[in-house]
Amino acid sequence: MASMIASPASESSLVRTARGERGATTPVWFMRQAGRSLPEYRALRAKGSMLDACRTPELITEITLQPVRRHGVDAAILFSDIVVPLVAIGVDIEIAAGVGPVVDKPVRTPADIERFRPLEPSDVEFVSAAVRSLVAELGSTPLIGFAGAPFTLASYLIEGGPSREHAKTKAFMHDEPALWHDLLERLAAIAAAFLRVQVDAGVSVVQLFDSWAGALSAADYERYVLPHSRSVLEHLDDVPRIHFGVGTGELLPLMRSAAADVVGVDWRVPLDEAARRLGGDVVVQGNLDPALLLAGWPVVEREVRRIVAEGKSARAHIFNLGHGVLPETDPGVLTRVVELVHSLGS
Repeated sequence: MASMIASPASESSLVRTARGERGATTPVWFMRQAGRSLPEYRALRAKGSMLDACRTPELITEITLQPVRRHGVDAAILFSDIVVPLVAIGVDIEIAAGVGPVVDKPVRTPADIERFRPLEPSDVEFVSAAVRSLVAELGSTPLIGFAGAPFTLASYLIEGGPSREHAKTKAFMHDEPALWHDLLERLAAIAAAFLRVQVDAGVSVVQLFDSWAGALSAADYERYVLPHSRSVLEHLDDVPRIHFGVGTGELLPLMRSAAADVVGVDWRVPLDEAARRLGGDVVVQGNLDPALLLAGWPVVEREVRRIVAEGKSARAHIFNLGHGVLPETDPGVLTRVVELVHSLGS
């Protein structure tokens, strides 16, 4: 990884940990921390669509800052959505409340794939503006940028929306391998360009979300997905790179090989076992089951202590959930988790 341009956030606990350096405390942030469970977020989002909020720099800035103010987390994550760069190049997608991204015309033919032109920085100037504003506001607190990984984006585009089985995606992948690789090459270029815009505007870390990669066998992942995920991350070596997927315990070593500096682990695999699978000399992120935040505090405290202890098996550890914050989570519990993690040291 190339050395980062000096900034107040570049020597923060989270960035140093992502580089593989253990500090005095374990840094903590939460996936989907920007909103979701916060009443101030719901008040702000009461009017207008999700995509409108994701394209308004002032709203992006305020929503991103809310959990930092409330919880004292060690990083902010940019408020956005994985489909934002696709919408920016003209793909007709809506984010339906309670459903997620819904694609007007799912990918079926070579002509459908031609729609996916390269992303230009001018397509997402609202993101650049928001990142610059946030970096100025956050000071020594790092901002994490993110993008959806090619496989997860392709799954939404082929299925037409969220899917449990990803059956159409898998059938397309095997039936039309040339078209599949053409599609994923284009999506990888879009994701890489989207992340480059964020890095150039000042984010300190990036995370590539491959939410649905756990639906694949290791062999299919290695053949059909890994080269494209690697192409997203390999040229972003001026910042630490986190790679995360859900249900990816059998894929962890492959995901690390996609130019990842930090491997996110969901709640299904203990961190000490994840470190063993990854080879030990690796930075891990995770991995409290978000559902357990709805249990009583004795349960939450026990599990947080266990995860921090298991994280000592890795080179370094960033505390997080094993997936995103559930909307019904009590924000006060999240604040207590941050305080507890910090009190336990590293």
